[in-house]
Amino acid sequence: MVEPQGESIQRLIGDALRDSTDLARKELALFKAEMSEKVRGLAVGLGMFVAAAVFAIIALSLFVQSLVDWLARVVNSDALAALIVGGVMAAAAIGLVLYGKSKLAAFGLIPERTIRNVQRDTQVLTERVST
Repeated sequence: MVEPQGESIQRLIGDALRDSTDLARKELALFKAEMSEKVRGLAVGLGMFVAAAVFAIIALSLFVQSLVDWLARVVNSDALAALIVGGVMAAAAIGLVLYGKSKLAAFGLIPERTIRNVQRDTQVLTERVST
């Protein structure tokens, strides 16, 4: 038996709405999973940087003090040695901050896979509706 055209269109629209809802639910789940993965990785990375920074600060202070002591013997002035080493350390710190800032600007929490999937799904739904 042949369905009237109105019922067929209603069924198609209903199917499209159910599919769209299901698709939106799946895309949201993908988004949540991807963001959770990215945030977890970011937290672990930041934790490692903090731990490394603690050890680096301790080691750096010992090396700097040793360098100041050695340079004070060479130039016969504690103040001049501290000023020279302090200036070099400040220049290095500025360089590292600028380099780190440029690297952080490139990092993002953009859920790339979710965006690609949504774009692809939108294209498929558009093609499906237009045919």
